[in-house]
Amino acid sequence: MQLSPFSRPGRFWRGNLHTHSDLSDGRLKPPEVVEAYKNAGYDFMMLSEHFIGNFDWPMADTRPYRSNNFTTLIGAELHAPETSAGELWHIVGAGLPLDFPKAAPGESGAALARRAHEAGGFIAIAHPAWSQLTIEDGRAIDCAHAVEIYNHGCAIENDRGEGLYLWDQLLNEDRRLSAIATDDAHFKTPDYFGGWVNVKAESLDPDVLLAALKRGDHYSSQGPQLLDMRLEGKTLAIATSPVDTITVVCGTSRTCIRNGKAITSAEFDLKTLEKGWLLKKLSPWFRIVAIDHAGKRAWSNPIWWDELG
Repeated sequence: MQLSPFSRPGRFWRGNLHTHSDLSDGRLKPPEVVEAYKNAGYDFMMLSEHFIGNFDWPMADTRPYRSNNFTTLIGAELHAPETSAGELWHIVGAGLPLDFPKAAPGESGAALARRAHEAGGFIAIAHPAWSQLTIEDGRAIDCAHAVEIYNHGCAIENDRGEGLYLWDQLLNEDRRLSAIATDDAHFKTPDYFGGWVNVKAESLDPDVLLAALKRGDHYSSQGPQLLDMRLEGKTLAIATSPVDTITVVCGTSRTCIRNGKAITSAEFDLKTLEKGWLLKKLSPWFRIVAIDHAGKRAWSNPIWWDELG
């Protein structure tokens, strides 16, 4: 049985969901940002300007930059008080209407995220480590579709780019969340082209991409590619671009690992694993990570045993 997203129809489209222009605190003008991603080989991107009064509530209209082979999503980075650290929430909303109402005075991050969700948005909790988010913060955004597990700008600027700790904790509480890797590029430092999503969809139509994101039909990467994932009986088979490690992790410390030099596949016999750690009684989910010789990673979304039948 081929696993999602590889079992879905269509092809993979490379995209970035978190980037800024001079409409908020970025350096480049919107068409320059779009052109940069197009020239770098991306298929789609989103300008996620800081949706806050400091910048007069910008919602970038990037529709004029769409073409037959490149498209954009409409969205923003939403802000409201306040996280456990006493700071503003940073919440990525993709697929928002251009007339999405600004945050009301005193509106909480959780309420703002729910309103964006109701408006049709794909909701992601942004840069958990940079924002020092706690598990209580993660629980508060109860309508999220995803956690930003890698933020390239935060990684290169202050070594707080990952959100895996929050993602895995929420998965262990049965939150069916996917993951996204992003740039959060401002083009003031080399904060671009470092993390992206590969979305499996039948076309580049923005609505089709958005629906695929909401279904979790994607994986995240810093460079390596996941090429296939299959479960045949009790054998999990994984194919990748050349990497040095393919590992399966779950909601406990148990792992399956294959190491080598430029390996492109791994098979794991789940019947032989100690106490059957992948079974629901110990972990109802597992996910796959591929790591190349430079330490760059690709992450699958979680696979839930009860959804496999």
